[in-house]
Amino acid sequence: MEHTILVAEDDQGIREAIGIYMENQGYHVVLAENGQEGLEFMKQYPIHLAIVDIMMPIMDGVEMVKQARKEYDFPIIFLSAKSEDIDKINGLTIGGDDYVTKPFASMELIARVRAQLRRYEQILDLKAGKEKEEPNSSYIVGDLELNPLTKEVFAHGKSIHLTPKEFQILELFMQHPNQVFSAEQIYEKIWQEEAITTDTITVHIRKLREKIELDTKKPMYIQVVWGVGYKLKKG
Repeated sequence: MEHTILVAEDDQGIREAIGIYMENQGYHVVLAENGQEGLEFMKQYPIHLAIVDIMMPIMDGVEMVKQARKEYDFPIIFLSAKSEDIDKINGLTIGGDDYVTKPFASMELIARVRAQLRRYEQILDLKAGKEKEEPNSSYIVGDLELNPLTKEVFAHGKSIHLTPKEFQILELFMQHPNQVFSAEQIYEKIWQEEAITTDTITVHIRKLREKIELDTKKPMYIQVVWGVGYKLKKG
């Protein structure tokens, strides 16, 4: 299967270099100069992964990904010249799956791309299997309902929009209600790599609570087990 990779980067030299790296690995590449052009290409090509620079003219990478996540769930790797942790966390929170800081080694980027595509294919295979075995199954805990096939989430009778990572974290909790997961366990299960920091999980949990809890100061569902981790309370 030939994968198509979208590269959205305003720096022509970097954009073309990434294109060459990816083509040398056997990928089909689509190059965009800004976020708006990137969104247009998503409608024209069957994109399997996007490499997106955060700082771009016309439409930056953050806005591009926000718009893309309304329709697409393929993996997205952010590029940025910024190295601050807050920039990384913000990028991952709005829908990115990984983050590479410029300057970067070509083999590092290639390895990240391969890893994300491998995980994406596993998710697609799992989804296809579930569609055959469970055509209309949902997880329900209290006023929360999550459908893994349609990717719909309802909380207190209202439809809730979650980023792909938020959805996967909530799905993990709803598959195992009352089971305690450490932040490291959550990261390793969702990102499928060793956790170096738990900051990303902290941010994702906070965002999830803001979306599904009536009162984030007194959460009904996602609760902290001090010194251990988090659990989804049922009953």
